[in-house]
Amino acid sequence: MADTPEYVPPKVWKWERENGGRFANINRPVSGATHEKELPRGKHPLQLYSLGTPNGVKVTIMLEELLAAGHAGAEYDAWVINIREGDQFGSGFVAINPNSKIPALVDYSMPTPTRVFESGSILLYLADKFGAFVPEDPSERAECLSWLFWQMGSAPYLGGGFGHFYAYAPYKMEYPIDRFTMEVKRQLDVLDKRLDGNRYVLGETYTIADMAIWPWYGILTTGSLYGAAEFLDIQTYTNVLRWFDEMAARDAVKRGRIVNKTSGPLDQQLRERHDASDFELRTQDKVEAAE
Repeated sequence: MADTPEYVPPKVWKWERENGGRFANINRPVSGATHEKELPRGKHPLQLYSLGTPNGVKVTIMLEELLAAGHAGAEYDAWVINIREGDQFGSGFVAINPNSKIPALVDYSMPTPTRVFESGSILLYLADKFGAFVPEDPSERAECLSWLFWQMGSAPYLGGGFGHFYAYAPYKMEYPIDRFTMEVKRQLDVLDKRLDGNRYVLGETYTIADMAIWPWYGILTTGSLYGAAEFLDIQTYTNVLRWFDEMAARDAVKRGRIVNKTSGPLDQQLRERHDASDFELRTQDKVEAAE
């Protein structure tokens, strides 16, 4: 801290140089497409353009759960949008998500092809479309949506705040790490208390709230998200750990968490998903072995 000079903000901020960090090459203060690139389209009405990050995993878990529950209309094609290479700024992707963030979905089963962006919005859209994983009772539905939007509002503190300064920033800074660690631990405490005596976030009912929260706060417990499990003393959140394990054991979660994944063990990467058989035939270990 003492070796870092204090930053004095200018009267008017201007983007004059990259600010360092893992994603410096794609960060910019303006929106819109940077290049022309059409999106591919597969055979199914639902076309997902995403990456196997926590926000992307929410949606692929939901789609796999819908299929496991017998909703054949939830068959989908999943295409990789490589955010590290700037695919999210291609003209085709910007057309379905002007905010240039994954995931984004196009539903061609509608009279007019319907775009849906923001992960929480996609979960709710699919839940309403198929009548699944959101309670019908108005009070229970309200509780479900409250927890869904709790996650949507909390994740920026975990990802863009804690994750950025703890894992991605060009150098360690005590103040922001302390600030966001305090908030993330508070959020973990909120979730841990909610899961005390509750099998799932809504009690005995498995919903999109679990699907939204698990890829962020559940995966955080394993250390694979930011390598911060020890730093955050995750072992003290026993209810979150129990819930993580139960979710992780679900077959649909096992499938959904590897779709559009481009890192980690090759047998846990299904970079594109176009058919249920792809989980057996097209994981990256098999693709590379066949080349």
